[in-house]
Amino acid sequence: MTFMPQSHSSVDPGKLEKLAEVAIKVGLQLEQGQDLVITAPVVALPLVRLITKHAYLAGAGLVSTFYSDEETTLARYQYGSDESFDRASGWLYDGMAKAYEKGAARLAIAGDNPMLLSEQDPSKVGRANRANSTAYKPALEKISNFDINWNIVSYPNPSWAKVVFPDDPEAIAVAKLAKAIFAASRVDVPDPIAAWAEHNADLRKRSSWLNGERFASLHFTGPGTDLTVGLADGHEWHGGASTAKNGITCNPNIPTEEVFTTPHALRVEGHVSSTKPLSHQGTLIDNIRVRFEGGRIVEAKASRGEEVLNKVLDTDEGARRLGEVALVPHSSPISASGILFYNTLFDENASCHIALGQCYSKCFLDGASLSQEQIKAQGGNSSLIHIDWMIGSDKVDIDGIKPDGSRVPVMRQGEWA
Repeated sequence: MTFMPQSHSSVDPGKLEKLAEVAIKVGLQLEQGQDLVITAPVVALPLVRLITKHAYLAGAGLVSTFYSDEETTLARYQYGSDESFDRASGWLYDGMAKAYEKGAARLAIAGDNPMLLSEQDPSKVGRANRANSTAYKPALEKISNFDINWNIVSYPNPSWAKVVFPDDPEAIAVAKLAKAIFAASRVDVPDPIAAWAEHNADLRKRSSWLNGERFASLHFTGPGTDLTVGLADGHEWHGGASTAKNGITCNPNIPTEEVFTTPHALRVEGHVSSTKPLSHQGTLIDNIRVRFEGGRIVEAKASRGEEVLNKVLDTDEGARRLGEVALVPHSSPISASGILFYNTLFDENASCHIALGQCYSKCFLDGASLSQEQIKAQGGNSSLIHIDWMIGSDKVDIDGIKPDGSRVPVMRQGEWA
C-alpha cells in the first residue's frame, strides 16, 4: 500500500500555495542553481510538494527533503534500548553541514505535536536532546552564524491543531490553525510579497533606532521579573530580512515580529518569569522562574517540565547563559490573535523573549569578519542549544540603560514607548 498524505480538506489550497511561494521568494530568496535541504514532518508533505515546485521554478539545483514522523519517534521511547538514547544521527547532520558548506540553503517546516513526548521518561528525553544537540552542532553553526540563507515556516498538523484547539473537532481545529498560520505569515492578503516588503521596512526602522541609542543594557520589570540584560560589546540589532554571509537576503522566520540582538554572556543579573509556556522537543515547560548571577542561571524552577528544563540547562556551560534578547510589542498580530500556539516560532512573536545558549554572530557590528574568539571576547555566548522563551506581556516595562547610567523608556506595558 502506498502512503499518499493529502492536504487536509480544512486547509485552503490557495493560501498554502502562497505560503510555499513566500517561503522561496521571501524566506529564502533562493538563487538560480542553489541546492535546498528541507526538513519536515511527513504530515506536511502537501506543503513540501508545493515548496519543492516553487524552488525548481526559482531555478533550484537539487531539492532534498528529510522527513520525521510522530509515530516512529514515539516507537523509540516505547521500544528502544536504554543506551540508544545517548545516540544521534551524526552522519546525517555531518552531511547537512557539508551541503551548507557547499552553498545549499536550508528550510525547516515546523508543526510537530508540542505534547508528543509529555508522557515519556524525562531522563530519556533529556539524554536524546543532548545527543541530538551535540551531533547537530556542525550544521547548527552554519545556520546560527548565518553562513547561509535559511527559513522556517509552519504547517497545520492535526495533532498540533488539537493541542491549540482541544475543544474543537479535528477538521475545525485544523481550519482554525491554518487560518492563524496564514494570517501570521501574511499570505492571507492579495500580494503577500509586497506585504512582507512593507513589514520588513517597519522592523528595520525599529532596529535602526535601537542601534542609534547604543544601550549598554536593558532593564525588564514586571510581575515576577526584575532583570538587567547587559548587551554585548559592539552588538547590533536586527529584525526581519537579513543578509547572510553568502550575500543572499533572507527572512529566517516566517512569521516574525521581533527585533533582536546579542546579550553579554557575563552581564545578566536578577530574576525573570516566563509569560507563556515553552514547548521544547515534545515537552511543555510552564511557569519558568530563573535567577541570574554574573550572566549565569543559578536557580531554575518550573511548575511543569522542571526536570527537562534542568537537563537542558546542564547541556553545556553556555546553556545557562543568554544568546539572544528580542523585543516584540504586546499588540503584535500574533499576540492580538489571543491564540497560544504552543510553538516557539509563533509564541516568541507574541512576546518579548530571551534565548538560552548560542548567540548569533551577525548581531555584532562587522560580525561576518569576527572570529569565534573575538565574538567571545565581546560577550557572545557559545552553546549546543538555542532555545527561546517568552518573558513579555502588557505588564512588563523595559528601559534602555546607556553607558553613563541614564535611562530611556523602550517599552511601557508591553508597547513601544
